[in-house]
Amino acid sequence: MQRRDFLTGVGVAAMLPLAAQAADLPAIRWRLASSFPKSLDTIYGASETLSKRVAALTGGKFQIRVFAGGELVPGLQVLDAVGNGTAECGHSAGYYYVGKNLALAFDTAVPFGLTARQQNAWMYAGGGIEALRTLYAKYNVLQFPGGNTGTQMGGWFRKPIKSLADLRGLKMRIPGIGGQIMAKLGAVPQTLPGGDIYPALERGALDAAEWVGPYDDEKLGFHKIARHYYYPGWWEGGPQLSFYVNQASWKALPEQYRQAFEVATAEANQLMLAQYDAKNPPALLRLVGQGVQLHPYPKDVMLAARRATFELYEEEAKTNPDFAAIYRPWKQFRDTEFQWFKVAEAAYSNFNYYVK
Repeated sequence: MQRRDFLTGVGVAAMLPLAAQAADLPAIRWRLASSFPKSLDTIYGASETLSKRVAALTGGKFQIRVFAGGELVPGLQVLDAVGNGTAECGHSAGYYYVGKNLALAFDTAVPFGLTARQQNAWMYAGGGIEALRTLYAKYNVLQFPGGNTGTQMGGWFRKPIKSLADLRGLKMRIPGIGGQIMAKLGAVPQTLPGGDIYPALERGALDAAEWVGPYDDEKLGFHKIARHYYYPGWWEGGPQLSFYVNQASWKALPEQYRQAFEVATAEANQLMLAQYDAKNPPALLRLVGQGVQLHPYPKDVMLAARRATFELYEEEAKTNPDFAAIYRPWKQFRDTEFQWFKVAEAAYSNFNYYVK
C-alpha cells in the first residue's frame, strides 16, 4: 500500500465511527452569521469550509447554514447576535468590537504584534485560547480560531504619504487599535464592513482604506480609486478571524458534534492562510501591472506608530484588568518569539529575498 493510500484509509477509518454514531443522534440545524460578503471567497469561504466539514463528519445530521454579512445581521453585529442567541454561531474579527473592550483586539491582531505563525503558536500552545475564552465568556460566547490572512498591506491612499504630517486630517477606514493609533498620529479612523468601503471611497467619504491584501483588495476594486498602495500593515502582522458559538447552544450539542465542530474550525483556520499565501502574490503582480504604485510607509510614520502603540498598551493595562490579564503574558510571549524568529526565520528570509 502506498503511503498516501494508507493515510487516506486511516482518515476514512477515523471518520466512520463518528458518522456511525451520529446516525443515532438528533438532527441539529444552526445558523452562522458572517461579518463578510460572499464575494470574498477566502474569508467568507472559511464558514463554508466549517459547514461542509461538520456535515460530513456527522453524516449530515449537524447542519450549519451560513449567512453573509447583512443577510441575518449587519456585519459588525455578529458578536452580539451570537451572544444573544439570534444566531447559534458566527464568523467575525474580535477587533471589530473594541468599543466593548479593547482586550478583544488580541483575538484578531494588535499593532506591532504577532505574525500568523506566532498567533497560532500563542493560541494553540501559548495560552491564547484559554485567555480569550475567559474574556469572551463575559459576552456569552465561546471562541475558536477561524482563519488568518497573514501580514496585511498598509492600505490604499488617494495621495502619497511622504511623512507623518500627511496623515493629519486624513479620513481612513481602519478598525481596532490600529484605528486608535492612526488617530494619535492625526488621522480620522472609521470602521466599516468590507462591502461598504468601496462606496465610501468612491463618494469621497474616505481618503484612504485598508482591508486585507492584494487578492481581496483587487476583488473590492480599491485600486480603481486610490492608486497608492502602502506596506506593511503594521497594525495587522497576523490577523486572525474567529468563530463564535453561543454558550448555551454549545452546551446543548452532543459531544460528537462538538468534536466535529472543533476539528472543522482547525481545518478552516489553516486553509484560509494557505489560500492567501497562494493567491496574494499573483494578485499583487496584476495590480502593479495596472499601474498601482507600491510604497513603504515612511520611517517617521513607523517609528511614531510603534511608540504610540506601546504607550497605549501600558496606559490601557493600568485601567482595564481584562486587557492587563492578556497583555502582560502576551507581551512576554511576543518578545520571546521575536528573538527566535530573528535568529532563524528572518535570516533565512532576508538572504533569499534580498541577496542576488
